[in-house]
Amino acid sequence: MEALETLRTALPDAARDIRLNIQSVLKDGALSEPQRWGVAVASAIAARNPRLRQAVLAAAASAVDAAVVEDARAAAALMAMNNVYYRFRHMVGKPGYAEMRAGLRMNRLAQPATNRADLELFSLVVSVINGCEMCVRAHEKAVTDTGLTAEHVNDAVRIAATLYAAAVSLEMD
Repeated sequence: MEALETLRTALPDAARDIRLNIQSVLKDGALSEPQRWGVAVASAIAARNPRLRQAVLAAAASAVDAAVVEDARAAAALMAMNNVYYRFRHMVGKPGYAEMRAGLRMNRLAQPATNRADLELFSLVVSVINGCEMCVRAHEKAVTDTGLTAEHVNDAVRIAATLYAAAVSLEMD
C-alpha cells in the first residue's frame, strides 16, 4: 500500500479530487477485497501508465492472492484484443462483419484462476476504459448473470474511472 500512497500524494494539485477518490473507492462497498483489487489491477493496466500500474500491482500483491492478480492481468490482455476487434465491428456496422468468425482465442474466460464472476468483472472495467460498447454490454450482462448486482458493477466502474483519471493526472506534469 505504500507505493500506492506515494503515487497518490504525487498527483498534482489539479487532481486533488482524484487523490481523495483513490482512497475512498478502494475501501468497502459492494465488492469483496479480491474483486476491488482485481478491478484495480485490470484498470491500472488498461490505463497504460507504468507508475500507476506498478503501484497498484505492489498494493494488490500484499492484499490478495496471486490468482486474482493473474486473472486481472489476463482480462487486461484479452480485452486489449477483443475491444479493438469488437469495437471495429460495432463502429463499421455492416452485418457482414458480424457474421464472420472472430477466430480469436479466449480460453481464459472459460478457465479463470479465480472464478467466472470476477474475471467477467475485470473484463468489464477494461472494456469500459477501452470504450467498447459491445464488450461493455456483454460483460455487464455476464457479471449480473453470475449473481453480482448493479451495485457491484457501479463500484467496479468507479474504481476504473478513478484509476484512469489518476493515469491522466500523472501525465500532466
